[in-house]
Amino acid sequence: MSHVDVLIIGAGLSGIGAAAHLTRELPGTSYAVLEARAVSGGTWDLFRYPGIRSDSDMYTMGYRFKPWLDQESLAPGPRILDYVRETAREYDVERHIRYDHRVVRASWSSQDARWTVEAERDGATVTFTAGFLWSCRGYYDYERGHEPEFAGAADFAGPIVHPQHWPDDLEWEGKRVVVIGSGATAVTLVPTLARDAAHVTMLQRSPSYVMSLARRDPVALRIRRWLPDRLAHRVVRWKNITTTAAFYRLSRARPALVRRLVRKQNLAQLPEGYDVDTHFTPAYDPWDQRMCFVPDGDLFKAVRRGTAEVVTSTIERFDESGVVLTGGRHLDADLIVTATGLRLSPFGDIALEVDGAPVDPSAEMTYRALMLTGVPNFVFTVGYTNASWTLKVDLVAEFCCRLLAHLSEHGYRSVVAVRDPSVTPLPFMDFTSGYVLRALDQLPRQGDREPWRLRQSYLHDRRTIRHAGLDDGVLAFR
Repeated sequence: MSHVDVLIIGAGLSGIGAAAHLTRELPGTSYAVLEARAVSGGTWDLFRYPGIRSDSDMYTMGYRFKPWLDQESLAPGPRILDYVRETAREYDVERHIRYDHRVVRASWSSQDARWTVEAERDGATVTFTAGFLWSCRGYYDYERGHEPEFAGAADFAGPIVHPQHWPDDLEWEGKRVVVIGSGATAVTLVPTLARDAAHVTMLQRSPSYVMSLARRDPVALRIRRWLPDRLAHRVVRWKNITTTAAFYRLSRARPALVRRLVRKQNLAQLPEGYDVDTHFTPAYDPWDQRMCFVPDGDLFKAVRRGTAEVVTSTIERFDESGVVLTGGRHLDADLIVTATGLRLSPFGDIALEVDGAPVDPSAEMTYRALMLTGVPNFVFTVGYTNASWTLKVDLVAEFCCRLLAHLSEHGYRSVVAVRDPSVTPLPFMDFTSGYVLRALDQLPRQGDREPWRLRQSYLHDRRTIRHAGLDDGVLAFR
């Protein structure tokens, strides 16, 4: 059994960022990173479907302390993976990672003021103890994506593939491909597959908002010519933070206006007479679900060329040669891709216990969306749905380091968020995406006021998470 000051779960974008922050801000802190897989990188190593890329600009999706120096703002997945691993090497994180360690149980003892964490490795149980536990594994199921049951799926003669588990040897060149879905994965896959496939159809039950962004940010490139790397990174990062925040606020305040703006952009990039209202105008308001951004309008270009089409309908069944739609239309297919979304797995299905009592996260409330009530010395990292994930990664890491320093400075051994019974519980996320709605009953709750409210605002969180006092009457120190 080995003991560390801080035990981090997950060696992806969040976990490596957490470890780098610890090294930078609390260099004397001992830590280990437990990673269930055999390699680092998390999402950016697991997902290997064609064309995988960021759907946020890399100046904000990169870490605050490590400038993004590449030309592309919407970067390909392999380059993002390189960036994450570069960070791990620069901050000597790699030697702290314990690969093939799947955490299954974490038990807190108030008497000992420590966590005992059990991980499975090669069929055996390995035990660690730690003063502080930090979950950085995200919130989705790495083993399985969301795969609805389609009638007749067993009759289809070709392969049916979910993007989360894309086979290395899958061939699509010269084939007819149907991609089921309308989210970020689908709009990434379709134009990429269309380069070599005979034809690609994006089959959606309902449309998403899709906007074109420059793959290379021309303003950022000019700024980088004028300023040193670190200063340029800060300037471009703040440009993008404020622009994104302003667009989100406008979307929420004046959804009809933003709907018209998006529609106008879509019309300009699609063939004349295209039925944009059917295929690219959702029934919901902008940012009720995450908006999809496509680099240099690549999806629209594929539709204009005729190598891809968008079909909005429902599926009656699969048959041997493709998909039968409600109403009778048949989509011929040699390959079907089910880009039907993620499955959420809050806290990785890890069994949490406090003094022998099991913790049900769905029964707890979150403090600043990074701690659970009643669970001492525990922080979790979950990013934004309306901005770059890593903006929140940096803030949670800064908060955690500040909290650890406060414990050390005052001789405290534990800290816990104490629930206020007068606070009204609300769903954790005010978001209508399917992957969220399917898992709301598994997620903890937020509250109707600070510091229990999840704001989904970096500018707000930057003030509160980074600077708010820790002796706020909610955190109890011992």
